[in-house]
Amino acid sequence: MMKRFAVALAVPTNDMAVRAQIRHLGEPITQFGEREMEGRDRLRMIMEKLDAEGQLEKLMKAYEEEVVASVLTDEAEEGLQYPFYTEGSKALLDARIDIAKYSLVRAALRLQRAQRRRDDPDEDMDAEMDWALQHAGNLSLEFSKIEDDRPLSGCSFSRDRKWLVTCSLTRASKLWSMPQIRKCSTFKGHTERATDVAYSPIHNHLATASADRMARYWNDQGSLLKTFEGHLDRLVCIAFHPSGKYLGTASFDKTWRLWDIETGRSSS
Repeated sequence: MMKRFAVALAVPTNDMAVRAQIRHLGEPITQFGEREMEGRDRLRMIMEKLDAEGQLEKLMKAYEEEVVASVLTDEAEEGLQYPFYTEGSKALLDARIDIAKYSLVRAALRLQRAQRRRDDPDEDMDAEMDWALQHAGNLSLEFSKIEDDRPLSGCSFSRDRKWLVTCSLTRASKLWSMPQIRKCSTFKGHTERATDVAYSPIHNHLATASADRMARYWNDQGSLLKTFEGHLDRLVCIAFHPSGKYLGTASFDKTWRLWDIETGRSSS
């Protein structure tokens, strides 16, 4: 009768859960030479004995409350987010100050222009948008040229729109005069496919990004001026800061970097 009752008791099948429950009931976790199935049988007999003494329900309720509290604590710790700070370099601080000085002045001018446009009764934003949309509808293809043997991966116009630079999967980038689309320079130096290219906003220099994890900085004659190296995976895009002093690169290593063009060092 005792054995049949013990078999009817609910006993966990996981060995770790069995050991934890035996420990909670105040018995040795395991005995010499005891296997998993034997441990489950021993737990059944312990539970049957405690039930006969009227203590099982109380002990099992306390055990369940302990398990629930442990699970809630783990979930709370997983959901809790702590602030994480990384000490920045002096170069990063200087770059931020320089960018702030550059941006705040232009932001103030932009707000002044917006206020003047708002207060000027002759300004008609809707009419300007209608004109822009109508003009865009009249655009048509003027020139077309096959630039390379492999697909292009990026292009960028110079600030005066007289030059166009392109990059392709052949690892090379090329400079074209506009609007005739006449090739003027070729930029070679990357060991893997070029992924993006950007023209400087202040002078006739340009930057290229590549799957070789490096960015390169060139003049318009095709001469290499600087190489920016530090990413752990291929670059995906590149862009100049409007001041022309900094270069931003983004990579498949899940980071982006801000480079000081003058020193060639990463500020981020």
